Amino acid sequence: MKDIRKVIIPVAGWGTRSLPATKNIPKEMLPIYNKPVIQYVVEEAQKANIQDVIFVTNRDKSVIEDHFDYNLQLESVLERAGKLDKLAEVRKVAEMVNIMSVRQKKQLGLGHAVLCARELVRDDPFAVMVGDDLMFGGVPGIAQLIDVAMAEKMPVIGVMEVPWEKVSRYGIIDGDEVAPGVFRVKSMVEKPTRDKAPSRMAIVGRYVLTPDIFDYLEKVTPGHGGEIQLTDALQALAQDKGMMAVRMSGMRFDAGDWAEFLTANIYFALQDEELRYDLLNLLKNFVQFH
Repeated sequence: MKDIRKVIIPVAGWGTRSLPATKNIPKEMLPIYNKPVIQYVVEEAQKANIQDVIFVTNRDKSVIEDHFDYNLQLESVLERAGKLDKLAEVRKVAEMVNIMSVRQKKQLGLGHAVLCARELVRDDPFAVMVGDDLMFGGVPGIAQLIDVAMAEKMPVIGVMEVPWEKVSRYGIIDGDEVAPGVFRVKSMVEKPTRDKAPSRMAIVGRYVLTPDIFDYLEKVTPGHGGEIQLTDALQALAQDKGMMAVRMSGMRFDAGDWAEFLTANIYFALQDEELRYDLLNLLKNFVQFH
């Protein structure tokens, strides 16, 4: 398998779970501590040596691409004010990765979003990272999948164990554990009821795929709302050619869930030594009265 150098990041959704905050601001640009959600995702890709980022976007999301570009007016202001540390910070964002984008003109599901990027991916294996899922740990989340994909020479999906009462929110895999935390996928089911779920291993927003997935996506029968589900294509690919799953280590935050979004803000703020103790004191005072 060739090295993984490209990642597709779908960002065309409406962000309805995060309304009204996302009425005019893309959910991917909501801040977690001092960076927008999307920057954490791109930084994870960069740490895994991925250089080409393909945003699948829509006409109202150009601010996401702008975030990874130079802002000459702002840089000039910072330079004149002598704020060279801030200047270096904003320039670093612009120099992180190569940014490409393609429009998803109708929001027809994650599978359709991946299919929109076919001409930019061509015949290379690639990663898919969903911007709602933030992964943090010693080894970058997507890198854990890339290691297994390179060793096994087949597609890999990221999974995490979820409580039984939450299995109906996810795609769930049935698989055989062939090494600690590594599974050979037998089948997968989208949002099963608790009694129909084969396991608690939920598919989270990280994938390493081979270009033949596009042929499977083109054959998927559209489901509710005309959406093309990536899980349907993955199920067919797994049956025909095999697929692995990796139980991902590290912390995960769902940025579309308010409780997890706010927890992520506190988590990252506590990493800042200048802010940590003031924040802890304020939180203690607040919690005491509630």
